[in-house]
Amino acid sequence: MSFRAAVVTFPGSNCDRDMAVALQQVAGAAPLRVWHGEADLPERLDFIALPGGFSYGDYLRCGAMAAQSPIMRAVVREAGRGVPVLGVCNGFQVLTETGLLPGALMRNAQLTFVCREVALRVETSQSLFTAGYEAGQTIRMPVAHHDGNYFADEATLDRLEGDGRVAFRYVESCNGSRRDIAGVLNEAGNVLGMMPHPERAIEPEHGSTDGRALFESAVRSLADA
Repeated sequence: MSFRAAVVTFPGSNCDRDMAVALQQVAGAAPLRVWHGEADLPERLDFIALPGGFSYGDYLRCGAMAAQSPIMRAVVREAGRGVPVLGVCNGFQVLTETGLLPGALMRNAQLTFVCREVALRVETSQSLFTAGYEAGQTIRMPVAHHDGNYFADEATLDRLEGDGRVAFRYVESCNGSRRDIAGVLNEAGNVLGMMPHPERAIEPEHGSTDGRALFESAVRSLADA
């Protein structure tokens, strides 16, 4: 069965091509490219990606305006049907603004843009995105953000921890995120938001191939379904 993915582009996205190339390299088929102003998504999608960037120039709050784009109604609907949705960096911000994921991404604690490779600990292998890793495994991916400081109240954080919905955690403090959270899952496990960029850790030339297993896990989940 072919893997049918879509990458959504917003005004100000700058990682959409990176995401499309990563998906094509892993899945062997080019993903569909969808503009934010479209009212609907193509039929029979297996995977939806919201890429990094600075949608709408990060005006108001990062991701707040993109969350109101026409296409996001379709993304929310497909996520509710169980289609896997990955939001990276700005895409993570959009997912929190739509309510698909809890919490919010705030200004980095040091009030500076962070752009470097970071070490992450895989907190769960029990999701379609992380099945290719081992729980407790340390991996490396780049980050590039100014508003990656994940915040949620203590009750929400406890629930995320208790339900195994923290996907990745920074090994060392990166941006002030509560409990060093770098990525979280929704309750159903089919929506993942993360600040690090797995699409920039696909080939040896990137300095790390640790992001490849995330995409491979998603492709395998469809094949095994």
